[in-house]
Amino acid sequence: MSTRLTHLSPDGTARMVDVSGKSVTSRTATASGSVSMEASTLDLILAGDMKKGDVIGTARLAGIMAAKKTHYLIPLCHPLALTNVSVEIQPDRKLPGLRVTASAGLDGKTGVEMEALTAVAIACLTIYDMAKAVDRSMRITDIRLEEKTGGRSGSWRADQGDDEPSSR
Repeated sequence: MSTRLTHLSPDGTARMVDVSGKSVTSRTATASGSVSMEASTLDLILAGDMKKGDVIGTARLAGIMAAKKTHYLIPLCHPLALTNVSVEIQPDRKLPGLRVTASAGLDGKTGVEMEALTAVAIACLTIYDMAKAVDRSMRITDIRLEEKTGGRSGSWRADQGDDEPSSR
């Protein structure tokens, strides 16, 4: 891992990283997060009984749309021609709540970590928005990058940490 911040110029001002000299590689990223809620709220969502409609389907679409618009939301992100975005939302009775996983991919000069993370964050916020009328105590937690592949730095997985490059 680099010890310098790539989005700062030598004089300390924010800048978009110049990727013009980078090679095009296949890049992917997966992120995850969760929304904890009352068990009764989870039951309503799974039964399709929320007044605002299909919480899981709407959150999935919101996450996909958000990944495609990440460069509008995060100031120094490059606009990317994503080739794949998926958002999976699974119930977890142990939370209780919903676990969200998003993956993004492309062939390009810069990674898609922010797109996967943005998809998770917006999917979680959409779940909150659609269910807040019955449960304002919901918690959005544990949003993190799980894995990335491609680019000069290669592959990385959260369970490995930053010190061990992946052999994938």
